[in-house]
Amino acid sequence: MRKNKSIFVTFEGIEGSGKSYQAKILYRKIKKNNIPVILTREPGGSPSAEKIRDLILKDYFHPEIKEKFNKYTDTLLYLAARNEHIEQTIKPSLTKRQNIICDRFTDSTTAYQVYGKGVNKNLINSIHKHILKDILPDFTFVLTVKISKAMKRLNKRKKKNRYDKFTKTFYSNVQKAFISIANKNKKKYFIIDNSDDSKDVEKVIYSKFNEILKKK
Repeated sequence: MRKNKSIFVTFEGIEGSGKSYQAKILYRKIKKNNIPVILTREPGGSPSAEKIRDLILKDYFHPEIKEKFNKYTDTLLYLAARNEHIEQTIKPSLTKRQNIICDRFTDSTTAYQVYGKGVNKNLINSIHKHILKDILPDFTFVLTVKISKAMKRLNKRKKKNRYDKFTKTFYSNVQKAFISIANKNKKKYFIIDNSDDSKDVEKVIYSKFNEILKKK
């Protein structure tokens, strides 16, 4: 079924959309079929990038101190983590012709930092021009969810980072951004509602992945 070229697939969506879970399910199914594949994530995905992840996702200042990273400091740390991820994990994996499933990538930066926090898009685009080169996903699954459902899922989490603690309005705006990004390139994006915890979602995703794989 595989041809010579590997494929790079990303999963995007707000917290509580189930994207991480679905990425893991797809990875296990592919692995079971003896197809070369890795599962990675952002921020993180390499030892150095994981260190940056710890810094930007955990409560990096004492709870009683109101000081937080400036939004541009925050964004630059995400981009630094991405550069390490690309250099240490993504490029070597593609060279080995391994398929890649990544939990978040560049669309999360656009949705959260640009649309959610108001960071200048030109700054991000300029840095991406230097660190991405030709490294772009072949296909992206965007998982949407009813905001009320997402909040219920987040409330059940035992371990939370600061991105699990935004308002309904913030998550709603970010989700709209993901949908807008996907609608601009429907050939490379697939939007699927994951509000109902249905097994059909993983079946549809696996079917779509196989469809993409056969075209390579």
